[in-house]
Amino acid sequence: MSGFSAEFFKETKFAAEQISGYLTKAHRDLEIAEKDQIPDVRFTFAYQALVKSGIAYVAHEGYKVRMAPGHHIKLIEKLSELLKDPTVFTFGNAMRMKRNDDLYGDGSIVSEKDAKEYLEFVRGVLHKVKAQLA
Repeated sequence: MSGFSAEFFKETKFAAEQISGYLTKAHRDLEIAEKDQIPDVRFTFAYQALVKSGIAYVAHEGYKVRMAPGHHIKLIEKLSELLKDPTVFTFGNAMRMKRNDDLYGDGSIVSEKDAKEYLEFVRGVLHKVKAQLA
């Protein structure tokens, strides 16, 4: 595993309660995504759950994510690396690009099928993170 880039990560000591809090927030966002019927809302909260699960894992490793341009892609990349699962980067980056298109581009609508697939993906990632941090 490669190191943590100082441009995107700062070495920080976290209490177990803080890491647990990040996971709780990720679960909360996932629950919102699972319960809502609007695909865009489901997608947005699933993406937030993905990011927060990455923040939890990185915190567990002793690092805080720096808010700098490009930090989401670096966080997703690091989460994929920590989980030793390249699909985390592939799907996570697709979600990030779709989110960016919604924020900065033409705002394409998330289909029900895409929302369901992304939700299942994030559910799996969060399960893996939780297992690794247990």
